[in-house]
Amino acid sequence: MYETSDIRKGLRVEIDNNPYVVIDFQFVKPGKGNAFTRTRIKNMLTGAVLDRTFKTGEKLKPANMEDKAAQYLYKDSACHFMDTSNYEQLEVSMDQVGDAINYLVENMEVNLSFYNGRAIGITLPNFVILEIVDTAPGEKGNTVTGATKPATLSTGHMVYVPLFFATGEFVKVDTRTGEYVERVKVK
Repeated sequence: MYETSDIRKGLRVEIDNNPYVVIDFQFVKPGKGNAFTRTRIKNMLTGAVLDRTFKTGEKLKPANMEDKAAQYLYKDSACHFMDTSNYEQLEVSMDQVGDAINYLVENMEVNLSFYNGRAIGITLPNFVILEIVDTAPGEKGNTVTGATKPATLSTGHMVYVPLFFATGEFVKVDTRTGEYVERVKVK
């Protein structure tokens, strides 16, 4: 069992027989009365977000979650993965994949999250390297500090990159924020 002092971002707990992940939390110690922890939690099955307050000393049940390493294969009406331990193919619905679809590339290693034996979501690596497939050409002399332009990546996702980037270059993208990090040389 977790204590309220164990609450942090990413903590997985079970409330009312549903798995939740803590999105945000704040410890509050008012001048009068008992301390409490205000949280924002997301249902991992439905995606619903709740605001929940826990009194200091309350116990939280850990979610019956299991993570397995998997390799992304392809997508059709769902995303298909291969469990790297036993080579079994697994199907995860597009709703459960969510925004992660913007960063999935064939043969990418990810972690699949299972709740009571059912795949309910994926965890991507923090950074992925993707190719720019479409962007406006850079203009010579346009050197305003921090100026950016939209660029479409090989997965169809759009990010903003500096003006000097061209089609065919590779960029590192942070999967947590969806933002461009740096240019990458691919040999």
